[in-house]
This record gives sequence, C-alpha cells and structure tokens, in this order.
Amino acid sequence: MELNADCVSVALSGVDVVKKISLQVKNKQFVGLIGPNGCGKSTLLKSIYKILKPREGRILLGEQDVLKSSVRSLSKTLGVVGQFNELGFDFTVREMVSMGRTPHKRFMEADNAEDERIVRDALDKVDLTAYADRSYLTLSGGEKQRVILARAIAQQPKFLILDEPTNHLDMKYQLQILSIVKSLNIGVLAALHDLSMASMYCDVLYAVKHGEVAGFGPPKKLLTKSLIKEVYDVDCEVYPNPITGDLAIAYLPAAPHPCSEAV
Repeated sequence: MELNADCVSVALSGVDVVKKISLQVKNKQFVGLIGPNGCGKSTLLKSIYKILKPREGRILLGEQDVLKSSVRSLSKTLGVVGQFNELGFDFTVREMVSMGRTPHKRFMEADNAEDERIVRDALDKVDLTAYADRSYLTLSGGEKQRVILARAIAQQPKFLILDEPTNHLDMKYQLQILSIVKSLNIGVLAALHDLSMASMYCDVLYAVKHGEVAGFGPPKKLLTKSLIKEVYDVDCEVYPNPITGDLAIAYLPAAPHPCSEAV
C-alpha cells in the first residue's frame, strides 16, 4: 500500500498556499516535509487527513480515494498526530488511548478483550503503562504527545501523518517521539522543523518553498548548503556527523537587518 498525492492545490482565502504538489510515501517508508514556517507543509497535510479540502488534485491511500472517503473509513488505515493536543475537558490516559479503537467499532459498542489488549500494547510502546489512570490534563507536553501517539497506534493504521509533532517539545521528547514512530515500521509522512533530526529518521525528504516542491530525495543527497540557502535563506555548512554518520548542519550567523543597525 502507498500514499500518493497527485497535483494537489489548496487555497486559503482565495489564495493557493499549496500549488500542484505531488508526493509519494511507499509502504514502511518514513517521508519528511521540510520548509520554513508558512510554506504550506501543514496545509498540505491537513488536506490529506481531510481537515481542508483541496481545490484540485487527487489523494490515494492504496486504492482508496481519500477525498471521496468518510473520515471513519479513512481512520481505519490512516492515523494522525498533530502539534496541538489541548482539551477543555478531561479523560484518563487509558480512555484517551481507547478512543483509537473507535473507527473499528459500531456505534456505542463496548471495548472487548482484544481492544483492551491493543490499548495496553500501545501504552507499553510509548512507555506510559504506569500513567494509564492519570488525568490527561495533568501531563507534561511531551507526555501528552506520547498519549496522542499511543491513540494513533491503537488505531492500527497502515500509515501515520505527523503534523509537526515535535514542535514546542524539548530535545528528549523530540527524540522519543520520532524513535517510537520509526519503530512502528509503517508508512509515515511528517512535517519536521529540525533538519538534523529529519536526516536521522527520514528515508526521503520533500523540501517545500512558497507552496511548491523545491526538491526531494534521500536526506544525504537533498540537504546541501545550496538547497538550505534556497529554501530557508540561511547560510550553513553541511557535514557528516562523526558519531552517527548522519548529516550535521552548522548554521552561520545572519547579517544584521538594515533597520537594526541604527538601534
């Protein structure tokens, strides 16, 4: 099974912020979207998981036409982890994760022994078994994000979308979340900000600038200092990490903005 977006355009307030983007996520492949704030990464992802409707284009998950499918049927094969997961009311951690079983159940159907096993396994995978009876609202940001990931795992999806899942998290939780996702061995499409982490975890990267694909390929081929300059307008040096062998990026100080020189 593959996830394919073909010439997808998304308009907000009458302006295209995603412009004819095509991409592919193969089975068990970890694909990253990179690019500056406002370039269209999250807007593209929201069109794939049906928060926004594309102006044009086609999105296929295997043979399933995403744009013609119900959210319920799509949720059986596609999980989503977003960046903002605050609630105005409370549940226990176990209750939150159990919600991942909803797409597989009839209306008002109670959880059975198999559902309970799947929820326990999901909590164990994100190392939150001891937190099962804790209030979700009492958790830290990183812990909440692991709960949302466990909920997605409990869906047993074939593909997972990560909409900037590590945004606002400290280094420890960023590494935890991405390591857990990588271990799932399913197709992943993730919007990521940290280029070094994207290089560590992703098989393929798509660089997005002004709503268009500026380049794509394996991280070690795509992430050159010229590409980073083109997409982010920053100067840097790219070199192999002497410990991991992945790419490391050293950013160079920016010149002062002309307006700041007079201050």
